Amino acid sequence: MPSFRLVCFTVALALCTLPVSAAKHGPSAELSRHLAAIAALAVPSPTVVIPAGQFLLGSKRIDDDPYGLWTQFDDTELPQQRVWLDAYAMDRDEVSLGEYLLFLQHRKQSPSEELQKLIWHVITVHSISDHTLSRWPALYVTWYEASDWCASKGKRLPTEAEWEKSARGEDGNLFPWGSQPPDGRLAMFDQHHVHEIPILAPVDSLDSGRSPYGIHHSAGNVAEWVQDWFGFDYYAYMPERNPPGPTSGRYKSVRGGSWKSRAIMLRTATRGGAPPGNRSPTVGFRCAAAVEPPGHSPNEK
Repeated sequence: MPSFRLVCFTVALALCTLPVSAAKHGPSAELSRHLAAIAALAVPSPTVVIPAGQFLLGSKRIDDDPYGLWTQFDDTELPQQRVWLDAYAMDRDEVSLGEYLLFLQHRKQSPSEELQKLIWHVITVHSISDHTLSRWPALYVTWYEASDWCASKGKRLPTEAEWEKSARGEDGNLFPWGSQPPDGRLAMFDQHHVHEIPILAPVDSLDSGRSPYGIHHSAGNVAEWVQDWFGFDYYAYMPERNPPGPTSGRYKSVRGGSWKSRAIMLRTATRGGAPPGNRSPTVGFRCAAAVEPPGHSPNEK
């Protein structure tokens, strides 16, 4: 049975991110000019090769320190175990708003109504520049749209295990940067805005909070869709090599915590999920890709 805490987290996330259809109306001429300017400033993320090998996934059960950060958020991150992953490449940065709008521009598609409203609001009310918006992480993106974006680049969403290894390294870091509790130098988190206006950092910022592999914002900024269906008990029966995630489910896994999250959600082992059709101001994504083994020829059979 899933723990009460996990069910509450998942239901709360679902309630905060009710599914929304694509924009019914295109943007105004003035907003369109801003969208084109933001897209023109898009900068692709570098990729980082995560080497093949084992890493420590999940958490040890702790029952005598209920408020400690080392204590499991809930039973879904148990048991702790060593898992082997083949080498893979991971985007260093979350996919930026500039990159996402450029993709929509090439597809001749309009952003969702939520994203249009957000961009217009922060430009006209908060005077946020096109350049600043171009370096925000993409948000209000469904799992399907995130997966499609990655596929258009010859990539895919990372598996949950790949995401966790890239975030915590081989030895099970509590946070991407180590065991030090998060602060404003390390992560964008614990922010609040009554109207759900995101308080975000550039995707290539906060170098002090990078993971052991140099990955930015594995904790905070926006939480991230991953490839897997969310399995409440998957860690109890997952394979020891290249776990692909459950074959079906109701929720897709979401990892890493966001600008709104408390510190416990930024732990590299904390897990959550949401329906794949949801849009949220707190969820974005990054991509991964397979890496050919050394000496492999593309023409080999």
